[in-house]
Amino acid sequence: MTRPLKYNADQRREYLFMIDRIGRQWLDVFEGNTEFYSAVYWDLLTGIWKRGGEVRKTDAAKLMVGVKSTQTASKYVDQAIERGILLERENPKDARSRLVYLTPDMRERLDAFFDQAVDELRQAAARVEEKDTAPVES
Repeated sequence: MTRPLKYNADQRREYLFMIDRIGRQWLDVFEGNTEFYSAVYWDLLTGIWKRGGEVRKTDAAKLMVGVKSTQTASKYVDQAIERGILLERENPKDARSRLVYLTPDMRERLDAFFDQAVDELRQAAARVEEKDTAPVES
């Protein structure tokens, strides 16, 4: 069953251009270090940011939906700690667990990134509306 299409090719293309621009901005968060230009770190860092900047270490590993192995996910968390993107501390509410949180610098970088991304989203939305005159392909 095919759903009717809502947007024309120019509008869909504008969406892809927006995603490309935001992707380049994500790379800027890491000063061009392509090691962190991956869905794994996107899931990890944005997931921690959405939760206020601090989560249990085991929960951080679960944020990476594309990584099925808990051991592999834990390695990504450990790499982020080693690279100074995340910090780790004891959990004052549960001595059996540890907390990981964004470094102040990474928090600032992500805040600035999200401001840029929302600006880009708003601009792209206006461009999509401008391209609303072309017919939708079936």
